Amino acid sequence: MSALYLIGAILCEVLATLGLKVAASGKRIVYVGVVVGYVCAFSLLSQALRYGMAIGIAYGLWTACGVALTAICSHFFFREHLTTRMSLGIGCIMLGVLLVEIGA
Repeated sequence: MSALYLIGAILCEVLATLGLKVAASGKRIVYVGVVVGYVCAFSLLSQALRYGMAIGIAYGLWTACGVALTAICSHFFFREHLTTRMSLGIGCIMLGVLLVEIGA
């Protein structure tokens, strides 16, 4: 159950962060969605902790997955560059998440 809450938190955080890009381009009403997204992300993260996930695991996965997904999504939605070096970094994040999960 805690993993589902964490996945929800990650998705809300990524959507809110992508919304920041849209809002910063002049669509100020989107800031409402950004705030709602971040509130939902923190609420879901707290539920993951409440249901027994260790904070080191939860926060590590939340931030790592959020960074990787945001970079990938911004490439597709906003045509931002995704260089080879960035792709290698995302691969390292994925390996790190895997090692954290195996270690737990």
